[in-house]
Amino acid sequence: MEFFKLASANFKLIISSALILTLSACSFWQPYVDRRRNAGNPPDRLYVGRSTPYNPSICYNGWVSDVNEVQKLADEECLKYKTGDKAVLLQTSSFDCKIFVPSRANFKCETNNKISE
Repeated sequence: MEFFKLASANFKLIISSALILTLSACSFWQPYVDRRRNAGNPPDRLYVGRSTPYNPSICYNGWVSDVNEVQKLADEECLKYKTGDKAVLLQTSSFDCKIFVPSRANFKCETNNKISE
């Protein structure tokens, strides 16, 4: 406890902030669909952000998130909006999303038209 008596107020603030940020950042690492709605706009301008029902855009952290987890999230978006059976990766980019999940993967929903025999 002598350490806290001798430490300056600024140092205590920095250490406390770093500890709080580290503990609260666990939920920030999860991938998410980059879709926001613009309420009251016509259907062609309803969504803000890169993700649409036909083209899901997933923000993720490449160090924490597995490629399969990102693919699964994109596939779920295609199934949720009934725009396809699977999501096909079109491109990836870096530093397009939030600070803890800086990478973006853009997908396109496609239907698997295989005829079963």
